[in-house]
Amino acid sequence: MWTNWPRSHHCVPSRHLRPGSRAEVAAAVAGAREVRVAGSGHSFTAAPLTADTLLELDRLDRVLDVDRGAGLVRVEAGITLAALNRALDAHGLALPNLGDIAAQTLGGALATGTHGTGARHPILSAQVEAMELVLAGGEERTLTRADGDLLRAARVGVGTLGAVVAVTLRCVPAFALHGVDRPEPLDDVLADLQDRAGRHEHFEFFTFPHSPLALTRTNTPTAAPPRPPSPAREWLGEIAVDNAALDVLCRLGRRFPAAIPALNRFASRVATRRERVDRSYRVFASTRLVRFTEMEYALPRERAAEAVRAVKAILERHPVSFPVELRFAAADDALLSPAHGRDSVYVAVHAYAGMPWEAPFREVEALLAGWGGRPHWGKRTFLDAGDLAPRYPGWGAWQAARAELDPGGAFTNDWARKTFGPVQRNVRPSPR
Repeated sequence: MWTNWPRSHHCVPSRHLRPGSRAEVAAAVAGAREVRVAGSGHSFTAAPLTADTLLELDRLDRVLDVDRGAGLVRVEAGITLAALNRALDAHGLALPNLGDIAAQTLGGALATGTHGTGARHPILSAQVEAMELVLAGGEERTLTRADGDLLRAARVGVGTLGAVVAVTLRCVPAFALHGVDRPEPLDDVLADLQDRAGRHEHFEFFTFPHSPLALTRTNTPTAAPPRPPSPAREWLGEIAVDNAALDVLCRLGRRFPAAIPALNRFASRVATRRERVDRSYRVFASTRLVRFTEMEYALPRERAAEAVRAVKAILERHPVSFPVELRFAAADDALLSPAHGRDSVYVAVHAYAGMPWEAPFREVEALLAGWGGRPHWGKRTFLDAGDLAPRYPGWGAWQAARAELDPGGAFTNDWARKTFGPVQRNVRPSPR
């Protein structure tokens, strides 16, 4: 049985394989009726589920080539972001922006449109210069920027175009970040939110329902030498406080839902200022041990403050003990990127494992979808292809790429049929 990290989705494929080479990937794919590729399972959807052939590419985890002068790194797609970050650092390189966890595989993070925060920084897939895929018949196809919409489709392909086995990334010289976390009144943060997003290289915050505080995080590139925390201090901050203490409060909220408002306010009040200077990838990513489920929407950036207030009001009508999180991303051109063509703000809502989530998530989605929101492909959504198509100017071009790369629909499961519809023959790209 395959199970995702939040333990919300399971499947028992007839073939569950961990190929160690491209030849083994090709042999597994050729002749399979249905193929899905699972990363590290950090998504909250049914995208990887199949009763036929499930591939895990964690054995394809090598750095294949590094051109430090050009900043280009060719790497196998099964490597985790954590391992990739360490390898890049050893070569004096880094990714310019990252999300807040690094347990995902590179292929999975790209496929779902993973992002960090920074109003001038697009999502992770914007760093892709080329992708190497194994297609349904077992043949290989390398897509470069010269392939236009085919690469723009594959950069956020959600596992439906082929098995991505290697990626060429454009990197930057390794750098350090000065990270500052501190609690502030939420009203103050929202009052100058757009200015903060524009002024700081990387700015985000989260706020608990029922709390008047925001816990802000500002990460700024610095020339100062890294000063990593001691192992004891790091354990105290990330494990004891950020994870164990949060888990205790959430368990109390699950046992006594009426206490959630008081527990959330307490969690916000006891948060203290933290400061660190370290390698960029160590500041960007945090350890996440508390299990939850999540929905996240990308909205036009100007909706940011309005969205936080409205979402918070919805969640306060439900027993929700996890915070609302807000991050920023620049526009990009990946056809199914939630930030396609517009500077965006991402608003995420969460529910602790074992707590009711569907009712609040449906309310939040109705609101944010009504504002032109686009769901994160690795998070919960109730929308189907008919709802989603009008939200993406490049939907037709993506469907045309899908029909070219996987005309028989071998990489389409029940979830993909609901989300994207069947493979469309002779589809014409929609005007953009």
